[in-house]
Amino acid sequence: MVASRLCLELGYSFEDGSLLQMALTHRSYGVPHNERLEFLGDGVLNFAVAAQLFDRFPDLPEGDLSRLRAHLVRQESLHRLAQNLNLGSYLRLGEGELKSGGQYRPSMLADALEAVFGAIYLDGGFERAHAVIARQYAPILDTLQPGEILKDAKTRLQEWLQGRKKTLPQYELVETSGAAHDQRFQVACVIDNPAIRCVGTGTSRRLAEQAAAEDVLKALA
Repeated sequence: MVASRLCLELGYSFEDGSLLQMALTHRSYGVPHNERLEFLGDGVLNFAVAAQLFDRFPDLPEGDLSRLRAHLVRQESLHRLAQNLNLGSYLRLGEGELKSGGQYRPSMLADALEAVFGAIYLDGGFERAHAVIARQYAPILDTLQPGEILKDAKTRLQEWLQGRKKTLPQYELVETSGAAHDQRFQVACVIDNPAIRCVGTGTSRRLAEQAAAEDVLKALA
């Protein structure tokens, strides 16, 4: 059985360990790989998160529920959940992907987590997959403020600072790396009072700025 520690973190034990192995196998490593499981897991994840939101927020209209779900299942959110699970250390990657740091790439980690959800669905059915997803999302959902989440992090940070008559944040490009088709951006978000500087990473400068602003908001909490 591969990745027994990962199973402990997920709170799920596989009957068929080959499904988890497949979920953790990138196409660069060989076949069978996780792309079909990723497709399946994406559908399972969307339904499970929709069900959670439907139950938790009975007064929210359909449009707000859709926007919340999109926020929770986007790459950035999945990447953070995958980081919490240390998922990159379990991935099976080809030599080229290993050398280029594929195990740390947000898109790869997000895709692999969806594949794991798909593998759990095939191994144990939807109810068990839903339970695993609910456990992973519980810390987020327990503190979710729909009115705030529906605004992006940069907007929320600006409003927080303006409401206290403080200087607006500055965003500084720290680094751009990777090939032209797979660039990574690091951007620092800096505020003066209190003095906080956080660096965010994303596949575009805009996403990196949002990630950095989100971390500043957490530091202010």
